[in-house]
Amino acid sequence: MRFSLSLTLALISFFALHLPTANAEGVPPSLPIKQALAEPALLTPTAKETDTLAAENPDQQKSADADTPLLLQPSAAISDKVTKKTFNPASLEENTDLWARIRDGFTMQELDSPLVESHIGWYANRPDYVERMIDRSSLYLYHIVEEVEKRGMPTEIALLPMIESAFNPKAYSRSRASGIWQFMPATGKNFGLKQNFWYDGRRDVTAATDAALDYLQKLHDMFDSWELALAAYNWGEGSVQRAIAKNRKKGLPTDYLSLTMPAETRNYVPKLMAMKRIIMDPASNGLDLASIPNRPYFVSVTTPQHIDVAVAARLAEMPLNEFVSLNPAYNRPVISSKSTSTLLLPVDKADTFTSNLESYDKPLVSWKSYTPARGEKLASVAHRFSISIARLKEVNSLTNRGRLSSGQTLLVPLKQNESVAQPIDDNQQQAIEVDEPVRNASRLVHAVKKGDTLAGIAKRYKISAAQIKNLNRLKSNRLSNGQKLVIRQETVTRKFVAVAGNTKHVAVAAKAKNTNAAKAKNTKVASAISKRSKHIYTVRRGDTVASIAKRFNVAVNDIQRWNNLSAKRSLMPGYKVSLMLPANG
Repeated sequence: MRFSLSLTLALISFFALHLPTANAEGVPPSLPIKQALAEPALLTPTAKETDTLAAENPDQQKSADADTPLLLQPSAAISDKVTKKTFNPASLEENTDLWARIRDGFTMQELDSPLVESHIGWYANRPDYVERMIDRSSLYLYHIVEEVEKRGMPTEIALLPMIESAFNPKAYSRSRASGIWQFMPATGKNFGLKQNFWYDGRRDVTAATDAALDYLQKLHDMFDSWELALAAYNWGEGSVQRAIAKNRKKGLPTDYLSLTMPAETRNYVPKLMAMKRIIMDPASNGLDLASIPNRPYFVSVTTPQHIDVAVAARLAEMPLNEFVSLNPAYNRPVISSKSTSTLLLPVDKADTFTSNLESYDKPLVSWKSYTPARGEKLASVAHRFSISIARLKEVNSLTNRGRLSSGQTLLVPLKQNESVAQPIDDNQQQAIEVDEPVRNASRLVHAVKKGDTLAGIAKRYKISAAQIKNLNRLKSNRLSNGQKLVIRQETVTRKFVAVAGNTKHVAVAAKAKNTNAAKAKNTKVASAISKRSKHIYTVRRGDTVASIAKRFNVAVNDIQRWNNLSAKRSLMPGYKVSLMLPANG
């Protein structure tokens, strides 16, 4: 009996100690303690907090799948989002902040790479940089998200300009990539982006966005992976195909993390994933994202006439720098109505612009076309029109060493009280095309032989060893037998081709020094251009850049430049190669 009583008291004490009770953290008494510890955010979490928790636990619920050969493993957070969320247009109206809408559209798998954390740390340590980038993005991001969603793409793609250009609309790389999507000249043309004296479509916010998404969709269709599509956008589709073929031949996985690639491409997708993680939960990374309204920032308006950029900004009653940020594609201080007639303006400025334009009774243009007399110097033109030489060069894209050629047309300011019925020469639109190179001097290459030294080769060709290292991107003086060294690059004319009547004249901008080439007549150069036309050659099995160059009697680096090919890049059968050949070739 005593034993039973003692047992009863012990049981009562045990249950008293372990019965659930309300606690200081607000966990309901009915909730099991184990569940409460597993879900500390049960105090009615918001959708944002739910996404935040998911981003903070990318490795949660990993299973035996982690042992599979593929290195790209979907995180539990992203997998749940893909399977549980479906696109509902009505839900967009509920998101008053664009960041919430972007988070809802994230569907790419988390990337199992330490580089992601490294880049998160880089951004977190530069809050001022991130703040400026977000501020610039607020002008364009709504439009990009709209276009991304129309195509059914993951909204991570809308963040890509953060990696490419930090949303700087006038970003220009050493490799001549331009705009927020960083299109190379040839790639831009392949996707319909016009580039001429007046206008560069690579910097046109709406046109370049369409082209970039077209390109990315094509790459995704090709590789069936957004990670590989993004790698190809950065590195080139041929390079990714060759890397995949190399791994496949070795029996290795062919996902993004398993391929051998340059450091820039290796860091490319991790940077995007780092920015995604920051946007999912900026606070945990010590950052504060300014809110962006989930509504259009700009609209398109048309202008039927030539108009100064500065005048257009005044008519819209907006700062010039903001006008240029929305319309960065215009190369000149004048917008040519024949080049394009579309302007982007803030939604609340469109009616103001239209109304002011209708009632404006002053000249819309303060510039005109001028053809210098034979032998007239740039300084003389600048003095005649009361403009600095630097400004005249800037407006007309003249190089520091550029000389005026006979018949070349310049854009110059109207004199005070001067009235010209047709101040702008619209032929400049057709006449001046960037990237139409003409070879003036041949390329010289030296094959290294046993016993050759950098100093000896430099002495032989009467140039400095530093020049050879620079031309060939050498990091040391070590040479290997059979190595090819570029001694002299060919001289190329490219800057602009101006029209006088029906004759093309070239402003020569030589890339390499060559005394004999510098003495070449402009008329001969113009004749060379006029006799060239574009041809498309389809690469066959066994073709190389060198063999194609020999077949069509052109230089190897001409083909590389025309097609934006790197020196190490090989060609795949079926690849389309652009060739600038003589008209009879």
